[in-house]
Amino acid sequence: MMRFPIFILCLSLVTHYAVSEMTEKQIKATKKLIRNTCQNKSKAPTEELDAMLKGNFDQSKAAQCYQYCIMNTYKLLRTDNSFDWEAGIKALKANAPERIAGPGSISIENCKDAMKTTNDKCKGSMEIAECIYKDNPENYFLP
Repeated sequence: MMRFPIFILCLSLVTHYAVSEMTEKQIKATKKLIRNTCQNKSKAPTEELDAMLKGNFDQSKAAQCYQYCIMNTYKLLRTDNSFDWEAGIKALKANAPERIAGPGSISIENCKDAMKTTNDKCKGSMEIAECIYKDNPENYFLP
């Protein structure tokens, strides 16, 4: 008889930890992995990627395609290359701690119409990333 309540307690603990947000360490590791993967795919110079983290989005085509890789990895683009901002907010709220998810969600919604160049997935992705940065530079969350 005592086994069932213990089973329920263990199940609830496992479920809680299985659906919890990512830790700081996990976020840092994920961002590093995505940055390395997308940098290798796009061949974007490290200096340009670092410059974007400081707000300088006037970069090469390779850096624009790096941003496309980021958007594609996070599943933020639809098949027609439009910005799937609703999916971005949903994913952010499900996976990131509130200190990132709260301000990040606001920036994503504020930038829902940022993509002007839908015929160039790389340039359009850069437009989204730049908008998210300019909306709230202190809480910019893209790698």
